[in-house]
Amino acid sequence: MEKNQVKKLTLTEAEWQIMECLWESAPLTGREVTERMEKRTGWSRSTSLTMLRRLGEKGAIGEAEGDGKKAFLPLISRDDAALRETEDLLSRAYHGSVSLLLSAFTKKQRLSREEIDEMYALLAELENKNEEETENA
Repeated sequence: MEKNQVKKLTLTEAEWQIMECLWESAPLTGREVTERMEKRTGWSRSTSLTMLRRLGEKGAIGEAEGDGKKAFLPLISRDDAALRETEDLLSRAYHGSVSLLLSAFTKKQRLSREEIDEMYALLAELENKNEEETENA
């Protein structure tokens, strides 16, 4: 899937469920997806097949033929889908401000020492990257 198509792709909660199933172990036949989704969510066969059809129409999944069976596989990575969702949330709810987003999260959820250390490391990495870009400009 092309990058600009990824930017336009939005997944519903139900579509995320199907995508998680495919990201875990694709390719999967329609039967394998419906059986897994029935165990996870209690969905009927027709619900899962409808979700597969919608995801195909959106360009999020593709079909492959193997041993005479049609199988489904994701055309978008989990990371790309998560990034798209994050960008959408950031834009809609926080007017594009990462600091407002982080502030909101940390007000409601206590961060572990490990998470705080990861955030410091990420900020240091971003600072170094910005300094390098400034020097090269």
